Amino acid sequence: MIKQQSFFEWTQDDLAELLQNWGEPAFRARQLWRNVYKGLLDNPEEMTDIPRELHGRLSEAFNFSTFEPQATTRSSDGSTEKVLFSLSSGHTVESVLMRYKQRRTACISTQVGCAMGCVFCATGQMGFVRNLTVGEIVEQVIYFARHLAKEDLRLTNIVIMGMGEPFHNYQATMRTIKRLNDPTGFKFGARRMTLSTIGIVPMIERFAHEGHQVNLAVSLHAATNELRNELIPINQRYPLEELIPACREYVQQTGRRITFEWALIHEVNDGLDQAQALVGLIQGLNCHVNLIPLNPVPRYTGHASSQEHVESFRDFLNTHKIPCTIRVRRGIDISAGCGQLATENETNPA
Repeated sequence: MIKQQSFFEWTQDDLAELLQNWGEPAFRARQLWRNVYKGLLDNPEEMTDIPRELHGRLSEAFNFSTFEPQATTRSSDGSTEKVLFSLSSGHTVESVLMRYKQRRTACISTQVGCAMGCVFCATGQMGFVRNLTVGEIVEQVIYFARHLAKEDLRLTNIVIMGMGEPFHNYQATMRTIKRLNDPTGFKFGARRMTLSTIGIVPMIERFAHEGHQVNLAVSLHAATNELRNELIPINQRYPLEELIPACREYVQQTGRRITFEWALIHEVNDGLDQAQALVGLIQGLNCHVNLIPLNPVPRYTGHASSQEHVESFRDFLNTHKIPCTIRVRRGIDISAGCGQLATENETNPA
């Protein structure tokens, strides 16, 4: 007898096999799947198309809501909500819900901690603890979907750029995308999902050739190897002369635009020398640059660029026909902005 496993760790095929072993028809798996992923139900008793005699057995076998928030913080303007989830392993992970006028975006994590060590990222300062499972990644989305459903609202976008490097947990991340995109369940459009990587070249190339429709964002932050090595240690393994061709290959293979993320740090990477180097790297590439004034994190002394430098950087890119946007920083007062996610009470169970 299975005892209280997370429902979200199961595929529909595995459910069908289990239910058939219980003497149930295979289509019960589709019904159950639809109830949880489309109906967002967390209690078999509410699943009216499932026989009553099966309700108890499903409740004994599965936990349909394993993610209970350990702590929730909201920004002063109410637009951003950060949730700390406790995992069954004893670890914790953070996720963020951002509300805009027409959009509700979930920012989800793929790892506890991160091995990339970017100097201005709070998660990177934690070091790597472990990968999240498919169920643990998926359930972050389902939690926010259920949360919004109480207000008769729906998620409009998902960004896989919370804690961790998604391409360092490639298989689970891709299976999560497939699960969320499943037309028989959650049915979330792939083009409304964005995956962010620090620049793991072999995985970018693999991703490009697998034909995913998910948007790709690359955290660039510097346009010379010397500076990028200082900010992003993985650049020493995958330098710009390998990363940018991989990005061009992605655009060529998919026909999709790529996004470059650039955290503007005062008198570090916000000068016209870096802007000029960036133009040289990406001119002619179907891309968009997101300029984000640095969000503060502990143990990094750098701070956000001045408005004057931000606008000067943007204007230089615009002059050279590089599409770019200055992004409004969100959730700064609750440490929910890009690069700020870190579970301060993280434990490492043996």
